[in-house]
Amino acid sequence: MDSLPVSGKAPSTSERSFSCPHCGAYTSQTWSRYYGRPLGNDDPLPTKYDLESWIKLAETSRDPEEKTKFKEGMDHIRRVQLGKPFLDKLSSDGRNPHFDLINVHTSRCYVCSEMAIWVHEKMIYPRAMGGEQANPDLPPEIRADFDEARSILDLSPRGAAALLRLCVQKLCAHLGERGKNIDDDIASLVGKGLAPGIQQALDAVRIIGNEAVHPGTMDLKDDRATASELFSILNFIADEMLSKPAKLQAIYAKLPADKLKGVAQRNARALQGKAP
Repeated sequence: MDSLPVSGKAPSTSERSFSCPHCGAYTSQTWSRYYGRPLGNDDPLPTKYDLESWIKLAETSRDPEEKTKFKEGMDHIRRVQLGKPFLDKLSSDGRNPHFDLINVHTSRCYVCSEMAIWVHEKMIYPRAMGGEQANPDLPPEIRADFDEARSILDLSPRGAAALLRLCVQKLCAHLGERGKNIDDDIASLVGKGLAPGIQQALDAVRIIGNEAVHPGTMDLKDDRATASELFSILNFIADEMLSKPAKLQAIYAKLPADKLKGVAQRNARALQGKAP
């Protein structure tokens, strides 16, 4: 799970309030139980929707009421296709549930309205996350791999380490390197003046991630602690190479235009003085 605030609580079937596994807010939760009704012979399988067909029907319909109906249907289908559980209005055809679904409950966050699904006392959705949350300045495609690594940390520390190595490879490409060979990319960054601490951090994730999936001197099969540290190391790299430069650039951009022009002229003179 994500680290919780001091005043927070881990999600539990014994609590009415806890830190939401989606948004992190420590707030009240609405618990629900569920009932089942067997699907009929006319529709015996879980419903699947074709959003494109609904869009075409909405575009071709000239009846305002039908257009409204199709629009509501499309909104519903889009929510279904997200793959997230949600509450929907019950049908009003008078049919009653046929059985009680025992040991299955949901909790719904008061703040973000997202749901968690529980089987007995275990939360099965969303997956419990391990490691630190990703630095928000990481590009979206790298954050996706970072979060996937967090989701499997408890199941496979080796898999998490390998994914974080992939994050380093993508980060090198984001920084202008070729992104083909991490060792070569780090060497190139060192040649451009990379600080020794950042180089060590990059190599730590590179080597440990590589050793995790290839026979070598390190075995991360049961070493969750080492894999967990890699999340902190990658966030340190992101902070030094992305966050701090961005903050500095934002401050520098606020300086008066005439002052910036003067700095540029000074730098140009200094470079000319170094020319052979």
